[in-house]
Amino acid sequence: MRLVTPLSDKDVRSLRVGDGATLSGRAFTARDEAHMRALDMSRRGEPLPFELKDMAVYHCGPIVEKDGEGWKVVAAGPTTSSRMNDLEPEFIERFRPRAIIGKGGMSAGTIGACKRFGCVYLAFTGGAAVVAAKGIRGVAGVHWLDLGMPEAVWELELDDLGPLIVAIDTEGRSMYDDVGKRVDANVKRLKESL
Repeated sequence: MRLVTPLSDKDVRSLRVGDGATLSGRAFTARDEAHMRALDMSRRGEPLPFELKDMAVYHCGPIVEKDGEGWKVVAAGPTTSSRMNDLEPEFIERFRPRAIIGKGGMSAGTIGACKRFGCVYLAFTGGAAVVAAKGIRGVAGVHWLDLGMPEAVWELELDDLGPLIVAIDTEGRSMYDDVGKRVDANVKRLKESL
């Protein structure tokens, strides 16, 4: 499925764990430091310099170089999303993004927030940073560059970023939980057969 931001409630609620997708439109990178700054600002009642509602947030610390007056993304692989486990539920509740992109699983708290607020978690393959960069046609802006290149919020223009897999859907299902249960069952059967 080809997804385009801004995403609607209908867009994300039609997705199920295991579905494949690409993403076009605008997305924002955000790692630990950006999550913390955004939450601190919101708790103080201060507006962010960018709008995340109905958008996609990419757990990514891209490698970006100056390109004339602008920027060019050289590599944009996903960061391990579990780093944001303590921050993501409140982040989703406060800012209402419709999609989080990253790698690896996320906590039960994030799964619950995705279900309550209509957000999906889209997994991108780790180790494919150059492939990811091919799905980025430009940089529309950068915020909080004082945090450093990987922690700044990069406002990216996407053109079929992917392939992405729906790893957490709005029904509260997690591909990672499903895999974990199957592994546990197989280990149990193996032990019983010994």
